[in-house]
Amino acid sequence: MADTTPPEQPPRKAAQPTSTEVDAPNESFDHHQLPYRIAVLCYLFDADGKILLLHRAKAPNLDRFSPIGGKLEVGEGESPAQCAVREIEEEAGLTLTTDEVHLVGIISERSFEDTGHWLLFCYEVKHPVEIEAGPFEEGVLEWHDVDAVMDLNIPQTDREIIWPSFLKHRGGGFFMLHIECANGEYSWTVDESRLPGNLL
Repeated sequence: MADTTPPEQPPRKAAQPTSTEVDAPNESFDHHQLPYRIAVLCYLFDADGKILLLHRAKAPNLDRFSPIGGKLEVGEGESPAQCAVREIEEEAGLTLTTDEVHLVGIISERSFEDTGHWLLFCYEVKHPVEIEAGPFEEGVLEWHDVDAVMDLNIPQTDREIIWPSFLKHRGGGFFMLHIECANGEYSWTVDESRLPGNLL
């Protein structure tokens, strides 16, 4: 597979808000006061190689497509792997164990949409799964061809950073990224990258 992991990038301008959203940048906004949230993203594939995506009916990312996932139960001391298997069961009705999922990547996002900082653990189910597509409380589960994902309404950070990185490292690799999202701009650094089959 071609090398699609994005290199470190200079700041890019995010989509500009309309005048009804904001008239000028809020230079006094204190990003240090934002909450830090921990969550998982779960990538599931069927026997035909299609990926399971959630067409979201709720914020964040309303009306966009994303892998299933959710926030860790921090008060319960839940591990990221435990969170992944719980979210897969809650959202897709599939019961797994933690040894059936592989941690592909860790992503930190600073000041995402100026609402909070995120630490995301990206997991891939190690084997093909059978899940019936359809609606539930969070939106609609749909199977999509991997080659068609970039044509869907996915978040810009997924399009340019997360999805290409996942594709390159899935199947036994690992990556770590940091994304700066503050002040309507974003840039990223690749902190670690190990390709599948490469232990170094």
